[in-house]
Amino acid sequence: MLARVANNLFWMGRYIERAEHVARYMNVNYFASLDAPNELSQSRQFVLQSLLFMADDFSRNDHELNEEQVLYDIALNPDNAFSIINYVKLARENANSARDLISTELYEAINKFYHFVLNYPVEQFQKGGLYDFTVQVTENVSVLRGKIRGTLLHDEVYAIIMLGVNLERATQVIRIINSKFKDAVLAQGSYGDTLKNSYEWTTLLKCAESYDMMRRFYRETPTSFTTLEFLILNPDCPRSVMNSLNQVSLHIRKLTHEKYPQKHTSGFLIGKVRAKYQYKIIEEIEIDLESFIQNILDDLNSIALKLEKEYFHY
Repeated sequence: MLARVANNLFWMGRYIERAEHVARYMNVNYFASLDAPNELSQSRQFVLQSLLFMADDFSRNDHELNEEQVLYDIALNPDNAFSIINYVKLARENANSARDLISTELYEAINKFYHFVLNYPVEQFQKGGLYDFTVQVTENVSVLRGKIRGTLLHDEVYAIIMLGVNLERATQVIRIINSKFKDAVLAQGSYGDTLKNSYEWTTLLKCAESYDMMRRFYRETPTSFTTLEFLILNPDCPRSVMNSLNQVSLHIRKLTHEKYPQKHTSGFLIGKVRAKYQYKIIEEIEIDLESFIQNILDDLNSIALKLEKEYFHY
């Protein structure tokens, strides 16, 4: 396989996953704010700032935000690098470049998703289509995930796509954690609750589609401690960072064919990063969550750069 084609497959997986997380974050935050237990969390400006912070590389704006414009920019503005429509376009472009390696069923599903987003009426979206649009984006990505797992050979092509999917999932979950942590700090709990018991932790779990399973696992109301432990360290939660790192470690073996990777390889770096977080405990993370977030984002980025240099450089 050409390095260029491998790179296209890797980024196809990343863009598909990224589109879903941004769409779900928009949906959950916007509509959860309508029932939020304090005035600040219900504020349109507070919600819009949170959406931009997560979607636009952690930037905060001091000026008054226009709701229609912000939602359009994140969802359907083709001129914005961080918009969902742009991610879907890029996913399709990458799929086109690797057309002979993926199944017809997968390609048709990507194409259908692309035309849905491209032709979604902007006026309808701005007048009340946020829920419909974001739900359909997440459902389309679920279909794509099923086509990837169910129609492709589980060989090197599948491994490269899943490397992209799982690296992006870990990155987006950490970005969501970062954004909701900032929201929790600003909201200062609710009805006398402390930061540890903030309503924002419930929203965070719903953003990661993990609320029900977290309640089943801990059998208690979400707190900062249980939420972060579940989404970062729990290897059985399919949305957790640890689960994603385990999957990345599994799929790199399909490319390396080495039981014990050499120290200069991607496989070695992935194993090292995985071991680093495998033996973390939540008490260490909570002491300085902001530093932890920056460190793990740097680690995930270093894995992506190492993969690019070793397998995708052309």
